[in-house]
Amino acid sequence: MPFDKNVFINCPFDEEYLPLLRPLIFTILYVGLNPRITLESLDSGRPRIDKIVRLIKESRYAIHDLSRIQAREVGEYFRLNMPFELGIDVGCRLFLKGCKGKQCLILEAERYRYQAAISDLSNSDIAVHRNDPQTLVTSVRNWLNNQARLGAPGPSRVWGAFLEFMGDNYDELKARGFSDKDIEQLPVDELIASMRTWCRKNAMGKK
Repeated sequence: MPFDKNVFINCPFDEEYLPLLRPLIFTILYVGLNPRITLESLDSGRPRIDKIVRLIKESRYAIHDLSRIQAREVGEYFRLNMPFELGIDVGCRLFLKGCKGKQCLILEAERYRYQAAISDLSNSDIAVHRNDPQTLVTSVRNWLNNQARLGAPGPSRVWGAFLEFMGDNYDELKARGFSDKDIEQLPVDELIASMRTWCRKNAMGKK
């Protein structure tokens, strides 16, 4: 898809974040845009940073979730990948001529907490999801609708469509021989493909 339709996703990739990642990806697809994420394809022979830079340059929009940057126990390292990729995105916007129209949304679990780690972001507008998937859907839908002038369905309808997709996809995968564990661990590229197919039939209030 073209630059104006791409949305780069910068977020944690652990199991704990999956309940947020799934509706995040779905919301982007349902409103007619294209999610770009490093997990969309795997290539062990290519440095990950090269892929990140390429995806950022190819995407007008970016969503950066900084909700996992705080260490939660003694001896745990800070999660720096997300702020690092946010920095690349901001730098791309400032220094590359072809990226002047780029826009980004910063997500956090708690308001103002990020300022203790990245004080340079003070006074920046962020969206707080409180680790609640439906709240995240509302924030992402509203931001994308505003920035891209989409005329998208309301947040409640997007959330309802996501729940419907999850049910339909579960039934389809079970019929194809997937176990519950297989479905829970479905690779992101396959999940995106399933969402894309479903949204072609049902997105933007066509049902």
